[in-house]
Amino acid sequence: MDSYLLFSIPDQLASLAVEGFHRPGSLTLASGAWIHAAGSFVLEEGVYPLHSHDQWVWLAVESGEILLRWDHHDLALKAESTCFLPGGEHPCEIEVQPGFQPRILWIALEGPLSPLVVRKMGALLHMPLRQGALPSQLYLASQIVQVIVRHSGSADATYQLQHLLYGMIASHWGQPVAMDAMLSHEIAKVVDTLRANQYRDNFSLAEMAAISRMPMETFRKRFVAEVGMPPLSYVLHCKMERAKELLRDQNYSVRQAGVEVGMQDPYHFSKQFKNIVGISPSAFMKQASAPNATIRGVARKEKK
Repeated sequence: MDSYLLFSIPDQLASLAVEGFHRPGSLTLASGAWIHAAGSFVLEEGVYPLHSHDQWVWLAVESGEILLRWDHHDLALKAESTCFLPGGEHPCEIEVQPGFQPRILWIALEGPLSPLVVRKMGALLHMPLRQGALPSQLYLASQIVQVIVRHSGSADATYQLQHLLYGMIASHWGQPVAMDAMLSHEIAKVVDTLRANQYRDNFSLAEMAAISRMPMETFRKRFVAEVGMPPLSYVLHCKMERAKELLRDQNYSVRQAGVEVGMQDPYHFSKQFKNIVGISPSAFMKQASAPNATIRGVARKEKK
């Protein structure tokens, strides 16, 4: 079985692979960025070459583990991790080790503003970078795949797909997006407080519970149920996304970025950054500043 992303999928796994294409409506086209295609598949042990493609592709491992080889750059992706594959002619393949049967979700973006979406979701434009995926993002991505497969080749669900895409972006930036609906008032109040603070302060579980006006254990359980992860893990994720923005777009030093997100000790900040992002802050800065015409072009557009 051939697909948009993989050269071939073994016959025995064909029933576990779905994908579809989106024909955007006029308002979606006017937005400047939309979903071109999406799908999911399950793989067994082996090596699977990927097609070259023109779009940026958001690739997420929902379960299992893979080794992504992109243009001689190896990236280990475990469950609940993701990356963006840049478009263009780049040798790329997925390797699955014995004992793993990963399920993978993917979404291809299209449109003149799609590079801005990629940057807003914390990725680099010229090479893949491993990132953690919030549970709400994986949930929304799964919804996108279901919708686009059901309405493949049509514009019947163009507004629904755009809504889901905006939800993924909002979730990545810590905006109140729940796993199944809007966040409750109590949990949204905590999330909004964290965002307004720009993750500078280190709110304890007790302090967040006090903001929600709930007992601490009740708050913790409600937060996990609505957001999909523990409060302190969520805060750490948001701190690192804020730090990436400061390092990449505002030329902060490692020490300055750490202080800005409430981590005074550069060693502690660098350790936490590497645990979440997969590389050190200095390596991230080096990769983010790599010469790339597309990056410079997007940066100029953002300044206008």
